[in-house]
Amino acid sequence: MSGRVAAFLEWVGDVFWLRPTLMAIFGVALATGVRWLDSPGLSILPAWLVFAGDAAGARALLGVVAASAIGVAGTIFSITIAALSLTSGQMGPRLLRNFLRDRGNQVALGLFLMTFCYAIALQRGMGAEGTPPVPHLGLVLAVGLALVCASSLAWVVHHIAGGINVETVIAIVHAELADAAARLTTEQAPVRPLALAMPPMRGTPLRCAAAGYVRALDYGQLADWAQARGVVLSVLARPGDYLHPGQRLAEVNAPDQAPDAAAALHEAMSIGPRPAAAQDLEFAVRQLVEVAVRALSPGINDPFTAMAVLDRLGAVLAGLVGRHLPAPVLWRDDSVVLYRRVSDYPGLCDAMFHMIRQAGAENAAVLIRMAEVLEQVIDMEPDAARREVLLRHGRWVLRAGRARITDAPGRAGLERACASLAAYG
Repeated sequence: MSGRVAAFLEWVGDVFWLRPTLMAIFGVALATGVRWLDSPGLSILPAWLVFAGDAAGARALLGVVAASAIGVAGTIFSITIAALSLTSGQMGPRLLRNFLRDRGNQVALGLFLMTFCYAIALQRGMGAEGTPPVPHLGLVLAVGLALVCASSLAWVVHHIAGGINVETVIAIVHAELADAAARLTTEQAPVRPLALAMPPMRGTPLRCAAAGYVRALDYGQLADWAQARGVVLSVLARPGDYLHPGQRLAEVNAPDQAPDAAAALHEAMSIGPRPAAAQDLEFAVRQLVEVAVRALSPGINDPFTAMAVLDRLGAVLAGLVGRHLPAPVLWRDDSVVLYRRVSDYPGLCDAMFHMIRQAGAENAAVLIRMAEVLEQVIDMEPDAARREVLLRHGRWVLRAGRARITDAPGRAGLERACASLAAYG
């Protein structure tokens, strides 16, 4: 799957109204089909399911179903907005994306809208020429949909209440981060030595025509284009970067190929108003870090949430043991055709720990947990370069604690945790 397709599918998941709208349209189509099945001579209902009332009673029943469905849909919408407001204030507005992407909330709202549209559309066909005055099959389905809606209401309340739990939110973001780490890394080491991946000489610049976040880049497509033209591309922007009009996006080593290279670059790039997680490994990292930093703010002062975030970050680093991050070059045949900026292990660790360490510099429990997480990861990591990165963060944790922690027992606990970590050096 190309990066542009993945970014588009992610955008589709972010559109909260898409599933409810499709389900509402299905409700209208279902009413049309049921009217055809309920035509004279095609009745498929057993006698005990046939509606005993007249057309006026049928209209009244459908009116009750429609009014109840749209009323409860409004209630669900209100509950969702209240949950979003609470989450935005406590855990950060960027986490609203996870609630908007929640399929359960979308399907629940869509179910009530579908029932409403079905009941309204079924009423419209009652009494028309060639149709029975009372659509028995349609009424049975209307009652069935009403019962399903009634049973789903309790589930919706439970689901939304559980969704705003901070542990649930952390688990959702951690799952997204773990999925991105598994998708964007490989078990096989690069076949060719990365020592050859030196930045080329500065070439002809290719500039951005619009502002926005880079949501996806199809590097394979660009590499194939560069191979076909016999040029070398250096892509300076990467997924997650914000672009300004006129900013240097890339360079090409052949000035005569610059116009075609610019067209190929813009065709392979997806730009939008918000970043996406499809190719940006640090996107979910920033979401988790935001939860921890907000929890450590004076207004909330919740170190336990920050410690839970550190546990999840440690699990992600443990999952990277034995895996390799994307290479900064792409080869075709025996030649480098594309250079690119990628997330490396030091940058990933910096994104994970810097802001939490700075926000929790006065909290001994948070710094001790950070040192413990670093020790747990370094105990599993065989790569010497990565171990040195983790040890360096451990030294920074100790330095921050010595400078900011005034509680003697807290400082002593941090000293012991950091001494245990330093023993791996």
